[in-house]
Amino acid sequence: MEALHEELPFDLDFHPSSPLVVTSLITGELCMFRYGPESQPERNAINRLVCLTESTIATGDDDGCIKVWDTRERACCNSFDVHDDYISDMTYVADSNQILATSGDGTLSVNSLRRNKVRSRSEFSEDELLSLVVMKNGKKVVCGTPSGALLLYSWGYFKDCSDRFLGHTQSVDTMLKLDEETLVSGSSDGVIRLVGILPNRIIQPLAEHSEYPIEALAFSNDKKYLGSISHDKMLKLWDLEELLNGPQVVNGDEPAEAGSSDSDDYSDDDVMDVDMAATSSRGSRSKKAGKGQSSSRPASDFFADL
Repeated sequence: MEALHEELPFDLDFHPSSPLVVTSLITGELCMFRYGPESQPERNAINRLVCLTESTIATGDDDGCIKVWDTRERACCNSFDVHDDYISDMTYVADSNQILATSGDGTLSVNSLRRNKVRSRSEFSEDELLSLVVMKNGKKVVCGTPSGALLLYSWGYFKDCSDRFLGHTQSVDTMLKLDEETLVSGSSDGVIRLVGILPNRIIQPLAEHSEYPIEALAFSNDKKYLGSISHDKMLKLWDLEELLNGPQVVNGDEPAEAGSSDSDDYSDDDVMDVDMAATSSRGSRSKKAGKGQSSSRPASDFFADL
């Protein structure tokens, strides 16, 4: 199933219970589609979006600042001015009430909402950090980079990565956690892949958008569909069960082994590294298109009142 946009889409999300998916365009517009197993996505009109539940929204801007907004007061209630370049991705860790963020400055930050402070920030990596997921029951943080390497950080030891996986040939712009052992990656070569973490390996290519870079991925509420958007301006909905069970051959892509032999020997210690001294800045970096804004909130809030 697929639907073509008139402008470039850069994010998408599924309704928590209904067969609806919303995409956001680079122009600031929102497009909503109703989908079904035997039909193409049908575009629906959006009259309004209203958040009815008590919640907060986190946004990351082009200047590297993370802002937390109170939807009840419609005002910024906290901010973390932690990065030197655009916020590329964020995720909320509910157990510890923290926001993890990656940036074009090549660092990963851990920001505590409970204490309203930056708990940790990694040293500058050679690459920008473009995407992140938390794996292994919260013990590993995986970050995607423009070179295609995946950087693995151990929870509580964020200063430097503990492992580097060299399985992708081009930048890893977006990732989704499938389970604690595997993730789905979207790369600038247009290929969506299934990736194993510790042991690190490309399990198989799943799907593609020809040679157009993958901008964002999302699962439907029941995980029956995988949604993807790309620079071809296309929204595609894939049957996830068919992708995982069927043989996949995409542009001659072959499974690749990990670039290191790091075993699954991480520590259960969750002591936070709070040394904030940064060594040096690597200067200005080119900003990735479509990564200037990011948000973290429950899907039920986003689709409330639809």
